[in-house]
Amino acid sequence: MKKFLTAAALGCLLSTSAIAQEQLPSRGEILQQMEKVNDWFMKRHPDPTVKSFGKGKYRTSNLWTRSVYYEGLMALYGICPKKAYYDYTLQWCEFHEWTPRNGSQDHDADNYCCSQIYIDMYRLAPSPEKLAQVISNCNMYLNTPDNSDWWWIDAIQMGMPVFAKLGKTTGNEAYWDKAHQMYMYTRDTFDGGMWNAKDGLWWRDMDFNPPYKTPQGKQCYWSRGNGWVVAALCRVMDELPENSKYYQQYKQDLLAMLKSLKGRVREDGTWNCSLDDPEDFGGMEVTGTSLFVYGMAWAVRHGYVKADEYMPVITKAWNSMVKNAVHQDDGMLGFQQGTGKEPKESQPTLYDKIPDFDDFGIGCFLLCGAEVYKLSPGEQGAGAKKLMQQKK
Repeated sequence: MKKFLTAAALGCLLSTSAIAQEQLPSRGEILQQMEKVNDWFMKRHPDPTVKSFGKGKYRTSNLWTRSVYYEGLMALYGICPKKAYYDYTLQWCEFHEWTPRNGSQDHDADNYCCSQIYIDMYRLAPSPEKLAQVISNCNMYLNTPDNSDWWWIDAIQMGMPVFAKLGKTTGNEAYWDKAHQMYMYTRDTFDGGMWNAKDGLWWRDMDFNPPYKTPQGKQCYWSRGNGWVVAALCRVMDELPENSKYYQQYKQDLLAMLKSLKGRVREDGTWNCSLDDPEDFGGMEVTGTSLFVYGMAWAVRHGYVKADEYMPVITKAWNSMVKNAVHQDDGMLGFQQGTGKEPKESQPTLYDKIPDFDDFGIGCFLLCGAEVYKLSPGEQGAGAKKLMQQKK
């Protein structure tokens, strides 16, 4: 059985020195920032069926960038179940006929990322047609011995939670087996493996494996790419029982990543686009930061890391994003790196710059906010003050 830390229990774990550093906002304050950012997006896109435009091209709105937004919206709905959020998501699902972007025979994880949302919506109101194409797509994988489709680490987040969710929903653990095979192929086999156990981080794809180095001669660990893996591991473990034969592998990898990331945080509490090379497009970047904080908050809540070590990191990062990236007048989210595969792409990241796709970064922020919200002690005043009172 999974164990979760309540806000009260968390307060008992935090040291006085940790509490003194920064205050975690109340749940109401956290939710206010999440809704402000989400409202900005929904006002810009009142019709979820309209094609997405980015990098000079129109694409169907169930591409991966929009799917990640809906991951965040579903997380927001989980703590604030407004009918408007449900209806907006349902309209999107129905318009795309509950089908992966290029049909049920598509092998590109970017194109079946949307299936995560279809499964979530099925769980809220089960109906066979909602899963038919998702099952057809995943069964295609079950019927082939090939495990090489996830050759870039972003695909782990786009695709792996689909298999995890479908396995739990249908009771067919073969989906878990296949996902694990593909994960381990990416981790250890493809081009020598994308996982560097020594540093506890991932290279994005074979283009960045050694001997590749940044212009300053360092390893190229892309922030958001590693963030995708952090999010995927949490989302997959949410679906598996702790006694699953794969759970400990995912937990081990997540904890190794979080330990590594905790040692790479910037002074302002966020992370660079290039984790080991601040000269290689350093500066605040909220998509990677959001995903890292999401994972850290998830791990604290599950009792897998020490709260007094990670809560100051979580708190400072969240407060920094709210203070420095969220436009308080209208909810626009700044300092997002747009689409790409490495630190140098979609640069520069700026406070007042809307990225080439304005959706997935908001999804990352909402995922993060929902987990931070669960660690907050409640509605009465600033979080840290409440925790200090509980400790006394």
